[in-house]
Amino acid sequence: LWDKNWDGRQQKADTPEAIAREKERRKLGVTRHIILVRHGQYDETHKEDEKRILTELGRQQAHLTGKRLAEMIQSIENEDESLVEPCRIKVIRVSDMTRAKETADIIAQHVPNVQQALPDARLNEGRPCHYIPTPKVSEKNISCMDKDKDRIEDAFQQYFYRSDVMVQHDNPQQDDNDNDGDKKKNANDGDKKKKKKKKKQTERHEFEIIVCHANVIRYFFCRALQIPPEAWLRLCTFNCSLTYLTVRPSGSVSCRMLGDIGHLPYDHSTFSGHHGFTW
Repeated sequence: LWDKNWDGRQQKADTPEAIAREKERRKLGVTRHIILVRHGQYDETHKEDEKRILTELGRQQAHLTGKRLAEMIQSIENEDESLVEPCRIKVIRVSDMTRAKETADIIAQHVPNVQQALPDARLNEGRPCHYIPTPKVSEKNISCMDKDKDRIEDAFQQYFYRSDVMVQHDNPQQDDNDNDGDKKKNANDGDKKKKKKKKKQTERHEFEIIVCHANVIRYFFCRALQIPPEAWLRLCTFNCSLTYLTVRPSGSVSCRMLGDIGHLPYDHSTFSGHHGFTW
């Protein structure tokens, strides 16, 4: 089952005009790419957030993640044309917790000239909802979940939605006129059209990087794919892992990565205080 109006932006297609608009939106709309990054390993020996800073390993994890993201967004070219188009990163977002802000600042060093949004406390770590299966739940856990769930759900609704932006296509008649022009300009015109087409393709995709926390990422993943959110604790996201979701103009959502740590060597793989995988 799929709720087509999960973000409240589904347009009614009950008239020929509305159906035509929806088709145009699917064809020319912008696809949103949301890359969720868990912060690096941090010092868990303190209770005060300002003292829970990244460990040296956590900083190394963040640098490796920044390099990985830089590789993902750059273009790849051969002699003829680009094999992979560059990605247009709109913004880097981050929670208001020290370990996430440090991670985001390090990542930003590797993707310069990208706007860094102000920290958003709604992205802070917490218990997003109850989970199943579960042992007997304590009153303390119930209190924590009830305190955090509305805030984290609000963050989901803030950052997960289909785009209303449409990239206008070129005038077909103008293209025909260009084709009938001076034959000597054909090669140059062809190069210009290829570049214009590539630019249009790039404009139809926008990327956001959100640096936050394991529980928040797992909840966002379940909510975005309309999986029962109570399943969030069955998933595992290591430090500086990448979870990558796309939201199409039609409102469909898909996952391209879940907790990916392929960019981290084995000795840099941690889940909080746990190293490697034998835990």
